[in-house]
Amino acid sequence: MTYTIHHAQLEWDEEGQPLSSAFGDVYFSRANGLEETRHVFLQHNQLAERWHALSAGDHFIIAETGFGSGLNFLAAWDLWLRSAPTTAQLHFVTVEKFPLAKADLQRALSLWPELAELSTQLTAAYPVFVGTGIHRLRFMDGRITLTLIINDAALGFQQLLATSHPLFADCCAKVDAWFLDGFAPSKNPQMWSDELFTAIGQLSKPGTTAATFSAAGIVKQGLKLAGFTLQKVPGFGRKREMLKAIQNEPFVLPVSDLALARSYSPFPVPWTIAEQHTPLAGAKQALIIGGGLAGCTSARALAERGWQVTLIERHAQLAQEASGNPQGVLYAKLSPKQEAQAEFNLSALQFALGFYQSRWAQIGAQCGVLQLAHSESERQLQQQLHNRFAQASPLVEFVSAAQASALAGVPLQHAGLYFPQAGWINPRRLCESLVDHPAIRIISQCDAANLTCDDQQWQVRNTSGDVIAQAPVAIIANARDAKQFTYTSALPINAIRGQITYLPATATSQPLASVICSEGYIAPAEQGVHCTGATFNLKDDERGLRTTDHQTNLDNLREPLASIYTDWQALALDKLGGRVAFRCTLPDYLPLVGPVAHEQAMRERFAPLRKNARAPVHLPGCYHAGLYINIGHGSRGLAYTPLCAELLAAQINNEVLPLPRNLANALNPARFLIRNLVKNKP
Repeated sequence: MTYTIHHAQLEWDEEGQPLSSAFGDVYFSRANGLEETRHVFLQHNQLAERWHALSAGDHFIIAETGFGSGLNFLAAWDLWLRSAPTTAQLHFVTVEKFPLAKADLQRALSLWPELAELSTQLTAAYPVFVGTGIHRLRFMDGRITLTLIINDAALGFQQLLATSHPLFADCCAKVDAWFLDGFAPSKNPQMWSDELFTAIGQLSKPGTTAATFSAAGIVKQGLKLAGFTLQKVPGFGRKREMLKAIQNEPFVLPVSDLALARSYSPFPVPWTIAEQHTPLAGAKQALIIGGGLAGCTSARALAERGWQVTLIERHAQLAQEASGNPQGVLYAKLSPKQEAQAEFNLSALQFALGFYQSRWAQIGAQCGVLQLAHSESERQLQQQLHNRFAQASPLVEFVSAAQASALAGVPLQHAGLYFPQAGWINPRRLCESLVDHPAIRIISQCDAANLTCDDQQWQVRNTSGDVIAQAPVAIIANARDAKQFTYTSALPINAIRGQITYLPATATSQPLASVICSEGYIAPAEQGVHCTGATFNLKDDERGLRTTDHQTNLDNLREPLASIYTDWQALALDKLGGRVAFRCTLPDYLPLVGPVAHEQAMRERFAPLRKNARAPVHLPGCYHAGLYINIGHGSRGLAYTPLCAELLAAQINNEVLPLPRNLANALNPARFLIRNLVKNKP
């Protein structure tokens, strides 16, 4: 990931059509851009005919070079609604190095009033770009998915490969049709590179089609390199000819002899690659253990993909453990560092903001979140963030103490960061809304005491040994209690005690209008009560409320909220209400999301890593077929779980992932096992 991106610089002609200042080329035909798209990409990929032939529940992947104004995406979306089964799903994957600013996107798409209903949805969901990366947008309850990759075309599509190891790179979702758009090769030859066409070949399969407006030699050679058979056909308007193509045979990347005796491998060890993937043939059925945020978001993500889901919760109601606080904050700590945790935090926050946008009325209040520069270290951090996020005001704003006070509705002494689209959420209400889906069945008041596999069916048994649910796919989402199962008992799961305090609203605290985060947090009053906290106690199993922790929560308000703190300082601590819960975390503070490794088999297969971290092990990883986990969200569950559920569902459903490969690998549950092998630890 890099911080610097450049929005497209446009000129507008007398007819209101955009022209790239950098490349001196048009975004679409001056004759009729929409008809050009329909002719070149929709017609010559035979999409209407192919989509009519789809079965219920099928999904179809289009990949595009050059998102531009989004016209191709909207035209495909429009045709999909008219051609495909209502339960089928379209996944449109596109790469753009110079994205349009939102105002330019709206202006360009206003040229096509017949697509206004769709373009309004696109522009409303259009993300803020603060660096290269992947943005996942979902429309119509998942019927349409857009994966927008901000990067160079070759680098962007290479991120969709399963690994950079050539033997296993194509163990990933394959594209059904390519829209090779972008500026003409004569204007932008750098995009039409051998690296791009190699990635296109690896991401394609027999039957994959491609269409492009260009018949230039560099494009013909590239498509042949990617294993496509070409055909020239009449172009659109004044353009005499264009290309359509199909891949008839599996693309094979020439690879040097990997069996040569070497002391090291030039390729990464492919431990993240599963030896076998859960077959999608037959009934799509899954069971999920745990009815908190992770379990409920995972259930919804699968249900929207046509899966029948059984959710098992040991309590009478959902979200009773770490997800049970009445007010949680949608908030992720930004960082100037280029590391996995910083990148994941930003990706998760942006996805979550879109995920909750249509749900706020049901689940909480989109009142904004203020992160105060309450200490010298926090002030310096926010200064470092300024260069990267100064132009990202729809996501985060840098506000003075006076501006922060106006936003909060109470006097504040510190400047800070303001997240205008965030707020507080009641996790229980959220979970209940997520499982309100006909494909989700809840089994409550049932303890999942044991998990076993019998004849490719994962079975959950209760304390009496009776099978309460079974399915070919199982997801462990019960936080720290995942250690009770044999398959996940070795994971380095930590539990961190946290206590929140309920404070009565007063005349001076009632005006509080946004969430305030400093050492702790406090949310605006809900039904006359503020929720504040939370403490952070390692190696502490005490479940009862403690007056010392109430005092800690109050002390954290003393300085940042001095104007209203005095109303609470005389309260009897032993009379205050609150709640204790245990956050589930991992040593690197990233979640565990993905397939569960077969511990012993992995240790044996990758034993050479104990002596040499670059050992030439050209074998895939060993994972329990159909068994997945989604835990370890710590205090960031509201921000993390929507994207983690999307990632997990994409892995299970064999879809394009919503994260770059390096971040998906950073969440892989086997990462600690591999690190221990490299460090020669037990």
